[in-house]
Amino acid sequence: MATGCVAPEQAPEAGDETEELGSSADELASGNALSFNALSFNALSFNALSFNALSHNALNRDAASALKDPGERGDLFRTLVKYTVSCALKQSQSFRFSWTDRAGATHNEVYPGHLGLAHQWNRRPLDDEGKRMVSACLAAHTNRYGVSVLISMRSRQNPLRHEVDDDELAEYPHVEGAFWGNLFTKTPYLRACYNTANVDVARAAKRDCAAGHLDADGDLESCGMIDIVGSCKESCGRLDRSGEYYKSCDDPESGETRYVITTALR
Repeated sequence: MATGCVAPEQAPEAGDETEELGSSADELASGNALSFNALSFNALSFNALSFNALSHNALNRDAASALKDPGERGDLFRTLVKYTVSCALKQSQSFRFSWTDRAGATHNEVYPGHLGLAHQWNRRPLDDEGKRMVSACLAAHTNRYGVSVLISMRSRQNPLRHEVDDDELAEYPHVEGAFWGNLFTKTPYLRACYNTANVDVARAAKRDCAAGHLDADGDLESCGMIDIVGSCKESCGRLDRSGEYYKSCDDPESGETRYVITTALR
């Protein structure tokens, strides 16, 4: 499986001949808990993320096939995997694989880790916390319009609980809402709620997957598979004492969940 070999490794050294991620719109910010979001909600429709670990011998057949696909299906799935790796692995880890396009050119990909929400996924299956935190992270990165916006990601769960410093809190004061769910179940689902006080800020930033998109009749639409349940005050209560994040939210699937990611804007 020469064009589909995938293995988590340490971050590449300078001079490695790999396809650079560059500074494109969906590049991920380095340091702290800031991340660019531009994940298409169409990519969330894939259910091929159920491999046991981020390694070549743990990919199921659907995932390996999608990762190598030279068409639109492959483009969407590779984008999903890139964001998944960014959410799950640490900055010292990366996910490498190669695929061949329709012109016969080989692309050697290196997807770097960033937030480290489930960094042990390179060795063993995700536990329940890892599944839910990675799912919430992917939902938080989703943008209805494919527009890249720098967001501050916060949670009571480690490691995000300790990543946001005073400068970031001051620079990103507009809490837009919260995300939670589980993409790793037989019936994947994602939820989002909005902070009523900052709905206008979120919509102005093209963050309708948090604020909710209004259709022609003024009704609230979901963002692909992300079900926008309404006000965070109703689903999650108040922000924590520091005003940084929602501590937990009510989940119709599993009851109250603390595996929630809160996002904030400039």
